[in-house]
Amino acid sequence: MSNKLALQVYGVTKNFPKDEVYGLTSQLRRSALSVPTNIVEGHSRSSDRELARFLDIALGSLGETKYLLSFSRELGYIPEKDSLELERLAQDVGVKLWAFHKAVKRESCAG
Repeated sequence: MSNKLALQVYGVTKNFPKDEVYGLTSQLRRSALSVPTNIVEGHSRSSDRELARFLDIALGSLGETKYLLSFSRELGYIPEKDSLELERLAQDVGVKLWAFHKAVKRESCAG
């Protein structure tokens, strides 16, 4: 699901103004892609403690992504229909990611 969010962010930012390519476009793409890449990297680590640390980073990147999506919408860079879909998807990712993080933290404290 976080991969889908990153793909959709890449798609919608193709329409951002060209003068944002090194600014908002780059920052939004980076934060959105950071969510699934940190989940993957954490999963490849050897302990639940390390996985939890990478999930913390993914949650921070998701928060950044949500803010940047909102900011982009306020600037008029994202059509309302796309914005609503991205916000819904980001919310769903957040719910699942928090649940996963909570379960991993519980495991790392128990073990």
